[in-house]
Amino acid sequence: MPGVKIDINYCKGCELCVQVCPTHILEMSKEINLKGYFYARLNEPTHCIGCQLCAIMCPDVAIKVQSHGTRFVLFE
Repeated sequence: MPGVKIDINYCKGCELCVQVCPTHILEMSKEINLKGYFYARLNEPTHCIGCQLCAIMCPDVAIKVQSHGTRFVLFE
């Protein structure tokens, strides 16, 4: 099963990942991170299809997508 990992302290709350997710598994938290931003969080992690659109759209590289134990890294 694919999985999304969000580093909440890199997230600046732009909401691009939330808007691009085809399965709508991401939402904005009601809490703030160390930088003072509302960060993206998973609301339905079991519905992730591993498309990686959230990671591609994230300008702060705060999102990584894993599938079956294999980490897909777009830019390192």
